[in-house]
Amino acid sequence: MFGHSLRYSSAMKWIDLPPVWLLGALFVARIIPLNFTPGGVAALGWVALVLGVLLTVFAVIAFASARTTIVPRRTPEALISGGVFQLSRNPIYLADVLFLTGASLIWGSWIGLFLVPVYVWLLDQRFIRGEEVVLQEAYGAEYAEYCDKVRRWI
Repeated sequence: MFGHSLRYSSAMKWIDLPPVWLLGALFVARIIPLNFTPGGVAALGWVALVLGVLLTVFAVIAFASARTTIVPRRTPEALISGGVFQLSRNPIYLADVLFLTGASLIWGSWIGLFLVPVYVWLLDQRFIRGEEVVLQEAYGAEYAEYCDKVRRWI
């Protein structure tokens, strides 16, 4: 029984990742039929989606260039402060929020728009706060200086 709970915990760790939460929110936004007619806001949705893709691509390139992990809750090998990380300390999380916002606008989903601040809160509480502690412990004054210059979101 003890071994089973360890395997379950390990599996749950891989399920408890931002992309999984994002997919869940997108699924809920798409299937619950509480919609509005997107009209002109659909174009804003497409802009948000494109910005989200660009942020993700540039952030992934920065992670690869720094040869550090992109996986939440792992200790990073480097502090990334250039490129899109000059705009936001969390460009991939910001991109996720843009994906959810954009899809919700395109689909005309009230539920999706309601889920945007919930998703922001979830990212902040489950991932960002813990990552900030790890980065502060690993990079001390360098990280504190970075935080003084760059906002958590935008």
